Amino acid sequence: MPEAQLVQVLADWQVWARDDQLPPPLADAGWRTWLILGGRGAGKTRTGAEWVRSMALGEPQVTDRPARRIALIAETHHDCRAVMVEGVSGLLSVHRPGERPLYEPSKNQIIWPNGSIAQLFSGEDPDGLRGPQFDAAWCDELAKWKRATATWDMLQFALRLGTSPRQLVTTTPRNIPLLGMLMADPMTVVTRSATVANAANLAPSFLTEMRRRYAGTALGRQELDGEIITEVAGALWRADWLDDQRVATAPELTRVVVALDPPVTATQTSDACGIVVAGIGEDGRGYVLADRTVQGRQPSEWARAAIAAFHDFKADRLVAEANQGGEMVVSVLRQVDATVPITKVHATRGKWLRAEPVAALYAEGRVLHVGTFAALEAQMCAFGGPGGSARSPDRLDALVWALTALLLDRPSRPSVRMI
Repeated sequence: MPEAQLVQVLADWQVWARDDQLPPPLADAGWRTWLILGGRGAGKTRTGAEWVRSMALGEPQVTDRPARRIALIAETHHDCRAVMVEGVSGLLSVHRPGERPLYEPSKNQIIWPNGSIAQLFSGEDPDGLRGPQFDAAWCDELAKWKRATATWDMLQFALRLGTSPRQLVTTTPRNIPLLGMLMADPMTVVTRSATVANAANLAPSFLTEMRRRYAGTALGRQELDGEIITEVAGALWRADWLDDQRVATAPELTRVVVALDPPVTATQTSDACGIVVAGIGEDGRGYVLADRTVQGRQPSEWARAAIAAFHDFKADRLVAEANQGGEMVVSVLRQVDATVPITKVHATRGKWLRAEPVAALYAEGRVLHVGTFAALEAQMCAFGGPGGSARSPDRLDALVWALTALLLDRPSRPSVRMI
């Protein structure tokens, strides 16, 4: 091939895309939303960037005319810029020579040579979509948006230009009401993309490790296969509790603890060391601040991770389960920082009995998550049900210890020894 023709072929998305990465046929006018539910690394971002590029340039396989005004919405402005625009698979990377648009960060907009304009928005700010109007939109990781429904509603009012305004949603799914509503809408076309479908562009060791750790688990089905995991029968926690009680920031906290659930062994295949940070607010409610869990590490490594969390969050105390390792757990922590106060706790009851009163706190609205902790929340919503992970719920154990120390009455706590 002549070099110019070769360049065109290599850049032709219609040639190289998988079938699940190509939009519904242009002749099919019966859709408004294209919803892509995909696993991690499945190629969702590339698909979104190529669709926006085709819409902006008016490519005939995708649209009958250029989209003059396009909305780009991510969880935050930073995500919109770092992933959707400047990312490895973002908008600036998918254009042929001579058609690359101009990105103006100070104006939060992208301008193509033909005059089409894309504006950047945050899913945290639904009011930012009051005023502008569009004929196309790309919404990335919708399931992570903290104000998903409100932002989505404002976008629908703004999507009013052209003859057939359309929107693309690319997201790793979570069981949130908005996704369920979109999937049930007859104007939505749903496409699914599993991580393994994009194996040619992923490190083989990544796929091997993900299968080893998460194959068959609820988290693996969600994060790798792109499935929406509904409630697990018999599970102590429900996803809607977590979503309804999620906040962006914590209030003034009166006490903060770091809880850890050390693994029995120290190998790459051993259980993780659960490390969870939580605090109690002046309102008397608990706030989960961070999941600092580490996997397959030597004792000195998880000890450093726990001590780092203690200092990062200016915690008041470390709470460490000592059933496995006993005094060794405290000794390892002391070697990293001898000044940190430690509460050593012993599990005198089974995991279910320890977790049940903490789950009741969530049911009563007394615990909120500051942000999203996907791995921890997957363990919570699977714990106790037949579809849950067979692995030890290390993150969940640490969470239970932290909230028990903060919120439950002393008579109902496990045996505790202050050090």
